[in-house]
Amino acid sequence: MSVEFDGRLALVTGAGRGIGEAVVTALVEHGARVVATDIAPDGIEALARKYGSRVVARPLDVTDADAVEAAVEEVEQAIGPVEFAVNVAGVLRGADVLDTSDAHWAATFAVNVDGVFHLSRSVARRMAARGRGGIVTVASNAAGIPRAGMAAYAASKAASAMFTKCLGLEMAPHGVRCNSVCPGSTMTDMQRGMWADLGPGDPESMAAAADRVVAGDLAAYRTGIPLGRIADPADIADAVTFLLSDRARHITMQDLYVDGGATLRA
Repeated sequence: MSVEFDGRLALVTGAGRGIGEAVVTALVEHGARVVATDIAPDGIEALARKYGSRVVARPLDVTDADAVEAAVEEVEQAIGPVEFAVNVAGVLRGADVLDTSDAHWAATFAVNVDGVFHLSRSVARRMAARGRGGIVTVASNAAGIPRAGMAAYAASKAASAMFTKCLGLEMAPHGVRCNSVCPGSTMTDMQRGMWADLGPGDPESMAAAADRVVAGDLAAYRTGIPLGRIADPADIADAVTFLLSDRARHITMQDLYVDGGATLRA
């Protein structure tokens, strides 16, 4: 176990599975204590059992501003100052714009944008008073490139990434750094949920679906992945921990794309 974070406290949303779970694991392996939050308790409770005193599970609905503020205050009073916050909680409901309902749009923004705002505002107030801290938002490479059938998701991730930049600009004089990590296709339940033809428990179907993602889809204006693989959640978690670490002490207001080159960014 690394001691890079040496007992410092992090709060992670969407920590019950996928990228959030990987972020908790990476932070613990680097010596941090973690408050793992998620709207569903099962995953975070499993992490608390696995890591003992290193992880505290707290169910949390990030769309509820009052609940977020109360949770952060309770953590600060009962556990310690939150030095790092990672916004991972997110939802993806694919649909063409013409088929996107008002409720679909609002629900996407409630988690992916409002949730980021609620947590970041709450922890940033406290970090600014202490003159230190780090916030990372897990956005998406869809924040920087149009995606057919994903307008609500892409727009919400672009909004959360720009919010994080603006927050970083305001927090820089207070010693608080704010950055975003923008994953591409990553082997999570969210990714697998986009594979409508994936047979349950069928590794051949999963491999074929992954191969299609790597190859890209010209008809859908979607490039492939130059590195030839779908990311593992740990790949994203490594980027998050780097941006929180002192190795990134002069990095703020940046979007780090972790997508195997899929967006072909200059």
